[in-house]
Amino acid sequence: MAATKLQNARTELEDAVETADDDVRDDLRDAAGEFAELASDADDVDHAVLDTHLNTLRQLKKRAGGETESAVDRALEHAEDYRENLDQA
Repeated sequence: MAATKLQNARTELEDAVETADDDVRDDLRDAAGEFAELASDADDVDHAVLDTHLNTLRQLKKRAGGETESAVDRALEHAEDYRENLDQA
C-alpha cells in the first residue's frame, strides 16, 4: 500500500511532463523515473533518501507553472503522505 503512494507520485510527475515547458520537462521525466525506482524498492526507502527527492520536487515546482505546477504539487502530497508513514531510522 505504501508503495502505491510513491507510484501515484510517479504518475503525477508523468502527467506533469505532458504539460511542462521545455526547460523543466527533462528534469520532471528524470524525477518520475526516480519515483518509479523508489516504488519498486519501497522497503529500502528511508527519510534521508526520500527527503532528497522531496527537495527535488519542491525545486521543480518553483520552476513549473499552471497545470504542471499543480501536478508536481499533487506528486509532493503523495510523497509527503508516504514519508509520514515511514519508520524513524
